[in-house]
Amino acid sequence: MKKTTLISVAVAAAMLAACQTTSDSSAPARATAGLKATKGNKTFGEADFEQAGNKVRVVIFVEGLRPGQEHGLHIHEKGDCSSGDGMSAGGHFNPHGKPHGHPSSSERHAGDLPSLKADKSGRAKVQVEVDGLTVTPGPASVVGRAVIVHADPDDYKTQPTGNAGARLACGVISAS
Repeated sequence: MKKTTLISVAVAAAMLAACQTTSDSSAPARATAGLKATKGNKTFGEADFEQAGNKVRVVIFVEGLRPGQEHGLHIHEKGDCSSGDGMSAGGHFNPHGKPHGHPSSSERHAGDLPSLKADKSGRAKVQVEVDGLTVTPGPASVVGRAVIVHADPDDYKTQPTGNAGARLACGVISAS
């Protein structure tokens, strides 16, 4: 082969390789958590978080709930599910120092999410966009926190927990 042909082939190969290794920097930041039952419970599921502008899109699917019942759902401050009862996850994630409240209120913990409403087979799904959180690094990031499913409905009033009861499942949120 001629020298110019070899150079052309090398340049074309380098250009092709550059196209294949370029990542899509416009892809939104994402995080996930696998929810595992706490000791004595059968609740499990998965949680997905995606940065959507200045909000976070949250999709959580849970199984093993009491059929037809509501269950509190929160992001907790520590990404630690090592204790059998989920208490190692700490309190509700509250980087803005607000009181516990309804997810539609601006006066709420960043980690206050809508309650799960179990169907007749004990399954529930929440899909919501929330402000006050990020998936990207920073003080309001969900990454390194925990998702907790509670035994009882959240009353959205009792401070600081919403009186949501025992912790049925816990999952640490990791960047994906």
